Amino acid sequence: MAGNSQRRGATRKAGSKKGATVGTGGKNRRALEGRGPTPKAEDREYHPAAKAKAAAERRAATTRGTSGRPSASASRSAAGSKGGRKSSTHEIVSGRNSVVEALRAGIPVSTVYLASKLEADERTREIISTAADARYPLLEVSRAELDRLTDGSVHQGVAIQVPPYAYADEDDLLDAAEESDRPALVVALDGVTDPRNLGAVLRSAGAFGAHGVLVPERRAAGVTASAWKVSAGAAARVPVARVTNLVRTLQAYKQAGVFVVGLDGGGDTQIGDLPFATDPLVLVVGSEGKGLSRLVREQCDAIASIPIASSVESLNAGVAAGIALYEVSRTRAS
Repeated sequence: MAGNSQRRGATRKAGSKKGATVGTGGKNRRALEGRGPTPKAEDREYHPAAKAKAAAERRAATTRGTSGRPSASASRSAAGSKGGRKSSTHEIVSGRNSVVEALRAGIPVSTVYLASKLEADERTREIISTAADARYPLLEVSRAELDRLTDGSVHQGVAIQVPPYAYADEDDLLDAAEESDRPALVVALDGVTDPRNLGAVLRSAGAFGAHGVLVPERRAAGVTASAWKVSAGAAARVPVARVTNLVRTLQAYKQAGVFVVGLDGGGDTQIGDLPFATDPLVLVVGSEGKGLSRLVREQCDAIASIPIASSVESLNAGVAAGIALYEVSRTRAS
């Protein structure tokens, strides 16, 4: 009933009003201060990230030469030079055959993961032996944890974590050419999205003395574990520069005195008569399907084609780059 002061809760008893606690002296405020920010994972001694960081530092120390400076491969696997950029994420390689191939190819490894109670065979013994010799952090984890790390892929109880690749700067490639006392030889990839093609190009570039490879940041393959494996270790020796705009980079190279030759079907010359082979040179390889883009093609001083038996078939980027690099090497040696 309205105005019924006898209803329970309608009146407050004397002294029931809440107020400040007498004599707290800031006790509650001090209880909220906490212990400061949580340390980074790499600063926590028993965290896998801390072990991976320590292993990377040990590997960098062992690759230093007598001059006390780290080797070029160690620099690329640990940090970029002259403003080089790192890829943003780690990559997990899983499966016994894949891990063995990756370790044989010399892929830098942050951590080796083995499932607990793993049944040993020849491949797992090689993985453990290689990891021990290279002092890679080796962690035994549950199969459930491996399932989580590999996103549910078939891992066969084995996986490795590959650190981010440290890309070089485009000027580093010209600096390397200047230090070598040989005309610059660089391969640029235009729209090549398969990392295995990038790995094949790296392998050919290492075999024929190229000073590096240019790849665009967008819509192009980067240096992943797949590229490392196909390159057969060449990714540790041949720098890869990732550029924001390939057209502007080619323009800057031309201003520096470098000629640009594109590889595409129906070119104005054949690969056997490759122009500018003895001059500072950038070989531009397009994708297998679309070839060179219009803007990149406009920057080329010449377009060279590789004669093949059928007009329908085409060569992938890795094969085309290998043939062109061989022709440049043969011409320069003659």
